[in-house]
Amino acid sequence: MKTRLIGTAAIAAALALAGCASTSPGYGSGYGSAPQSGYGSSCYDCGTVTRIERTNDGKPNIAGPLLGGVVGAVAGKELARRNTDSEGRRNVATAGGAIAGAVAGNAIQNRVEGSGTYNVHVRMDDGRTMVLSQAEIGGLREGSYVRVQNGRAYAR
Repeated sequence: MKTRLIGTAAIAAALALAGCASTSPGYGSGYGSAPQSGYGSSCYDCGTVTRIERTNDGKPNIAGPLLGGVVGAVAGKELARRNTDSEGRRNVATAGGAIAGAVAGNAIQNRVEGSGTYNVHVRMDDGRTMVLSQAEIGGLREGSYVRVQNGRAYAR
């Protein structure tokens, strides 16, 4: 009975210690700590991404939805004119075409012009924090280890 109790206590202790072990190579024990060997702890331009925000640069998206809505309304009205005699159905088709055209025009404008920029917040290894404005993030995400060069964050 005594050996069974000791064995159970040993297993419990081993599990408790295993829970404290780090399984992420290259990272320290807590938030904001410098990386361990593997990334090089003397990198002045290196840090960890803490947040990524998407911005649209304050530009309103008007031309695409407006033109799409007009084209959609004309197409809906023309289709309804050919297929029905009801004035109510023509109005519904015109409104539906305008809505669908506006949605499509917005999507097309976003694809052509891009959808803005990203503000990448980086906590540097020496404790500094930086906010970098980038047009694309290239696979970066929160927690990514990066090197900052020429005002842009690159994954390491």
